[in-house]
Amino acid sequence: MRVFVTGATGFIGSAVVRELLDAGHQVLGLARSDAGAKSLAAAGAEVHRGSLEDLDSLRSGVVASDGVIHTAFIHDFNNYGPAAEADRRAIEALGTALAGSGRPLLITSGTLLAQSQGRLATENDTPNPAFPRKSEEAALAVAERGVRVSIVRLPPSVHGKGDHGFVPTLINIAREKGVSAYIGDGLNRWPAVHRLDAAHLYRLVLEKGRAGANYHGVGDEGIPTRQIAEVIGRRLHVPVVAKSLKESSDHFGWIGHFFGIDAPASSALTRERLGWQPKQSGLLADVDQPYYFHTLVSSVA
Repeated sequence: MRVFVTGATGFIGSAVVRELLDAGHQVLGLARSDAGAKSLAAAGAEVHRGSLEDLDSLRSGVVASDGVIHTAFIHDFNNYGPAAEADRRAIEALGTALAGSGRPLLITSGTLLAQSQGRLATENDTPNPAFPRKSEEAALAVAERGVRVSIVRLPPSVHGKGDHGFVPTLINIAREKGVSAYIGDGLNRWPAVHRLDAAHLYRLVLEKGRAGANYHGVGDEGIPTRQIAEVIGRRLHVPVVAKSLKESSDHFGWIGHFFGIDAPASSALTRERLGWQPKQSGLLADVDQPYYFHTLVSSVA
């Protein structure tokens, strides 16, 4: 199958590209820069120049493909509303080009969007309409026009070598503040998955997924945030401390809102339906590796 992958040069997308190529698929990867195009070509993928906001480039990529995996997202948490709107428009453009073709479209969402009301989130949970990201609503809208859509929900921490997401942001904050902190009693839970396990799930959904279904890429159902802070503190040789909810905003900035959420999530139905089994290390074991601490990694922008 010739698969058009958006976000093909990103942390998750590049792993998806490798997974697809190793399984014998052809990949047409979206690249917005010369450096991105070079890395895709070196990996063995075809290059499609464009960007998430260039809707014509998205539509032309669809025309040249047998299926689409949409992993791209503008991770600007200071301007999350516009980023979410760009994602919605991109999904609409991809869906318009796929309408009536029967070709698969995989949309990326998050387990944090599920309306689980404090319990373990499952694939059967519907998205929270109050959440600004509208990936799933956009996916349902194009599905109504005859597009074969499946949704892959990822947990807030997708980890592995090269991670530049939430955990590296916490490491940066701990370095800057001289303490590794958690919020409250630190018993609120974060689900997580290794990027290579997530990439394998995308391929399984592409090959065997059911139209209209939600799939959860969750390896760790929920790790207490205090344990994450303890690993960071031990590695940086700084104290591990508790911060009140009131103090969390000043200490953590934008990430404090996410780090204080109790959001465990299950992938039991996904494993049953697709035979997906995470094989890589869990979050705590991975974060305990030296590559998370060699340099001051960049925070999510």
